[in-house]
Order: sequence, then structure tokens, then C-alpha cells
Amino acid sequence: MIGKLKGSIDEIGEDHLIVDVHGVGYVAYCGARTLASLGGPGEAVVLFIETIVREDMIRLYGFATTAEREWFRLLQTVQGVGSKVALAVVGTLSPGDLANAVALQDKAMVARAPGVGPKVAARIVAELKDRAPAFSGPGAEASFGLKRDVGGGTAAAPIADAVSALVNLGYSRDQAANAVATAVAEAGEGAESAKLIRLGLKALSRN
Repeated sequence: MIGKLKGSIDEIGEDHLIVDVHGVGYVAYCGARTLASLGGPGEAVVLFIETIVREDMIRLYGFATTAEREWFRLLQTVQGVGSKVALAVVGTLSPGDLANAVALQDKAMVARAPGVGPKVAARIVAELKDRAPAFSGPGAEASFGLKRDVGGGTAAAPIADAVSALVNLGYSRDQAANAVATAVAEAGEGAESAKLIRLGLKALSRN
């Protein structure tokens, strides 16, 4: 199995590129985000590869980071999600955006990926809600947990009220949840909503 390719770009297509590794050209299928981040022909490239072997083909999928590759694998554990849909999702949303969408049960964000309908998006956020923290980034588990509680409607009332208040002020749900997570870390889980809102606004002002 091929896990990584390091070489130069030989050719870039709509959904793939050819990587020249010591004279051998490897075709790697990539998402839109990955292709957009690459240089032109002749430039150096490093891709993390997922090799999928089927009876009628062997196909390489390339990713700019190992986190993207892990999400690609994880997405395919969802019922009805194959490699094509998984690649479309990671090609549209970054690992951080995906983690936030799952935590907040934001199926509309996932449905932005081409070919992903509302039903599939709903399955993705529902089936992965307890499995995505490992992919939300270093030091982000506490924030992810809070956002998961908010998205699932199980967050403590002061926390849910604080997030709602910040959203009503014009911030996105993700911004609000991140800010309140910061506030909870500073004030403690027993803090009242007014204090969480104040500290949340302070955190947002620093960004």
C-alpha cells in the first residue's frame, strides 16, 4: 500500500494530479481544497495517500494533511457515504470546519459539499457526533465537548443561554460556542450566563 508520495507535479486535472516520483507518474485523486493549495507543474509536492483496492481498480486519494486523510476514512464509516462523497466533503470543509459542524450538529454546513444532500448530511453529523473529537485539533477537546452538548441540546442552561445570546448579537454558532468554551474555562462550569456572556464577548474582541 502507498501511504505517502513526495515528488513533483507533472499534471493537474479537475479532480486529480499526476505526481512524478523519480520518473514514475502516480495519479492521485484529490478534493478541491487540496488541488487549490498546490502549485503548478514542476513544483514540489507531498501528499498523504489513502489507497483503495477493489476488484476492478486500484485508486489513490491524496490529501495535504493526515487530518484530512483521517476524516476521509472516518466519513466512509457512515451509512451511504463512499469515497466520492467523502472526498467531496473534505474537499469543501477543512478538518476544523468538519469538527465544528459535527459538534454543533450543523447538517447545513456539511450539505455545502457537492453531491451531499440533506439526508446524508444529517447522517454524517449524527453518526460521527461521538467519534470526531480526536480530529478537532490539539487542545480542542473541551471546546468540542461543549459544542457537542450545545448541538445536542444537553448543555447546561447558562451555557446554552450564553451561546444563544452571542448568536443573537450576530456571531456564528461556531464563534459563539468557541467564545463560551473559553469563558467556561476561565469562570468555571457553574458560572451564570451573564458572566459567560461578558467573558465570551471579551474573548471575541481578542480575535
